[in-house]
Amino acid sequence: MTTDALLPALEARVRATAHARMPACPCGAATLADRPDATVVRHAGTVAKAHAADADPAGLALRVTAAARLTGVLLPPLAEAPVVLHGRLVTYWPYGEPVDAEDPDAAPWEAAAGLLARLHRTPIPTPVPAMRGPAKAARAVELLLDTAPHHPATAPVVAAWSALPAWARGEAAMPGPAGLCHGDLHLGQLVRHPAPAGPWLLIDIDDLGTGPPAWDLARPAAWYACGLLPPDEWHRFLTAYRACGGPAVPPDGDPWPALDVPARALTAQTAARAIAKAAAADRPLDEVERSLVDACTRMPSARVPGPHC
Repeated sequence: MTTDALLPALEARVRATAHARMPACPCGAATLADRPDATVVRHAGTVAKAHAADADPAGLALRVTAAARLTGVLLPPLAEAPVVLHGRLVTYWPYGEPVDAEDPDAAPWEAAAGLLARLHRTPIPTPVPAMRGPAKAARAVELLLDTAPHHPATAPVVAAWSALPAWARGEAAMPGPAGLCHGDLHLGQLVRHPAPAGPWLLIDIDDLGTGPPAWDLARPAAWYACGLLPPDEWHRFLTAYRACGGPAVPPDGDPWPALDVPARALTAQTAARAIAKAAAADRPLDEVERSLVDACTRMPSARVPGPHC
């Protein structure tokens, strides 16, 4: 959560930025997120994001610059240089209409796949750091071990994590050839801009960087393999990605040899986060969380996780 001083200061900054862009501002305001890793506030058509306290200034600046150059794929920032506010790096963005969480049938899987394929095919427009996906997964497992080491579900998740190659655990260089990756793809990372009916664009550049493009397909692949994503939605996504020339998987045939390791890593990461949250709330795991743990239990003995791993 934010400090007592940061949130009102961020609200004042986004209001001033919005009014500079739109003197006749309708002044609609909202806090869109307030988490340890990000605080996001909106004022009319302007959004300000305070990034994690440990965000690297140089790395974030490079990622924002890259976003400004990847037009038609990533939401463009309103300014390329982050500013500092109460010790946090802040960036400014236009508002985009998010995916409707209440209408799962309208999930834009084809749009997400097309944007990823375009991102993965794009020559790196400016120097960017390595994609942060494996490092974030490692932090999730570390948090689990710190906060719930004796939870009965912890051991199978750690065993599944330990069976992964070192690069997927953030302990070695990622394999090549490296492409430009989003690093944290899920449907919450898409917005329509201009709102409410413009084209879909990707948001959230905190993990943007170079790495194996298959990582960006790993979350929907893991959900499908664990039975959390219906087969038709997975096939819509995979078919659209291939149709757009996405390089992370072969153009036809079995995609799992390319997706195996990243999907396992995302399954372990998601399960680790779920257990840590459940333990902090002193509640049992729900059905979805148990399915993730069950998948981790089966992972060390499965060579390639096809459907319902």
